[in-house]
Order: sequence, then structure tokens, then C-alpha cells
Amino acid sequence: MTPLVFVLSLTLVAVAAGVLGSLIGLGGGVVIVPALTILYGVNIRLAIGASIVSVIATSSGAAAAYVREKMTNLRAGMFLEIATTTGAVSGAYLTTLLPSRFLFAFFGIVLGYSAFATFRKRHAAQPLSVSNDKIANYFNLHGSYFDVAENKEISYKVVGTKLGLFLMYVAGLVSALLGIGSGALKVPAMDSAMHLPIKVSSATSNFMIGVTAAASAGVYFVRGQIDPIIAAPVAAGVLAGAMFGAKVLGRITSKTVRLVFVVVLVVISLEMLQKGLFP
Repeated sequence: MTPLVFVLSLTLVAVAAGVLGSLIGLGGGVVIVPALTILYGVNIRLAIGASIVSVIATSSGAAAAYVREKMTNLRAGMFLEIATTTGAVSGAYLTTLLPSRFLFAFFGIVLGYSAFATFRKRHAAQPLSVSNDKIANYFNLHGSYFDVAENKEISYKVVGTKLGLFLMYVAGLVSALLGIGSGALKVPAMDSAMHLPIKVSSATSNFMIGVTAAASAGVYFVRGQIDPIIAAPVAAGVLAGAMFGAKVLGRITSKTVRLVFVVVLVVISLEMLQKGLFP
């Protein structure tokens, strides 16, 4: 494969990763890492470095649009980011204490359950209109957004903040232990535990994963694990895809977003189980 073909083909893959990542709030790494390692034979460390860049690009491309459309819950995102960051720091200390096979298998089971729980909510009722959650009420974590697909303003109340904080801590912990994005747990945490609408959960996750990835990008750069020849087309493609995906999210139904998210969760779950049980 010539350098030009490599760059052009990788850019197209990155565009698809950006669209998918911005739609479901997982970041482009879900597609980028497997594509680089399997299709292009790139070293896993360089693939993860490029994945970090893709997550920042996804967040940068989609977050601005979601904030402008008031789909992102900034208060909830910054509040939950405290727990995610704490979990990431804890995970950094635990990386040498727990066997990776166990972690992959455990994470695969958790994601499988998350996929089941998310799929079960595909016919979920309207967002909550009342909240007795003292933390959510104190910090005013509730919000509203205009849903283009339904052509109406949707208001929602936030509950389950304590459970949400715990799950966000676990998301950061798992992200640091396995070197993967934590959006796969952030979206279910906000959707199922805190009862945020699935579109708001996805948009807020896009905002949050960029903050987390930016913090770790410097470490990967210092280690020499970010190759410009790989990271540049990934960043450009993912950014373009994320901006397109941000326009699509508001125009498709919440049920469609939920189903796409479930499919991706199942794929990631199977991949994690395979690494844990059949390395």
C-alpha cells in the first residue's frame, strides 16, 4: 500500500468513525483501534495514541454543535466529570495489580448487560417531569432541548445522581485500566441511572470524553505513541465525520439512536470477552 492510498483510505475510515462516534457518544476509537490494528497492521500502542486523538477530534467536532443546540447538559457533564477523573487516577494505580484477562472479561459482561438494559428501554416513556433528587435539584442539573425529529421542546428532570457518580467513577477506572474510551459506560449511566434522554446522554458523553482524552493525550505524546502520519488523517477524517454526525443526531429518532448504540455495545462486548477468555 502506497503512502497516498494509506492516508486516503484511513481518512475515509476515520470519517465513518467520526459519524458513529458523534451519534452514540463513544468517540471514534471504537472503530479506529480495530481498523488500524486489523486492516493496516499498526502497532496497538500507536493505534491507541491515534484513538486518543480521534476522541478529541470527535468531541471537538460534535460538542460545539451539541452545545449550540442546547442538547448537551453542561452542568451534568462537569459534575460527573469529577467522578470520571477520580476513577481514571485510581485506575492508573491499579493497572499492575489486576490481571488484564479478568478485566477484559468483566468489562465484556458489564457491556453486555448495558446493551440489554439499553435495548429494553427502546420503548421508554417520556422523560421525567419531577425529581426528588436533592443533589440534582441543588445543582440544577435538569434541562431541556428542542428535538428536531419530534418537532418539539423536550424538558427532563435528572435523578439517581449518587448512582450516576458511582458509575462514572467505574467508567473512568475501566478506561484507565484497559486503555479504552469510557463513553460505553457513560451513556448507559446517564440514560438508565439518571434518566437523561438518550440524545442528551450521547451529546453530554461527547463533551465529557474530550475532556478526559485531552488530559491523557500529553502522556501518549511524550511516550512517542502518537505518530503524525497516522494521527493526522485520523484527526481530519474524524473531525469531518463528527461534524456531519452532529447534524444527523437531532434529525433521527431517539429509538434509532438507542438501537445503533446497542449494536455497537454488543460488538465491543464480544471483542472484550474474546480478549478475556480467548487471548
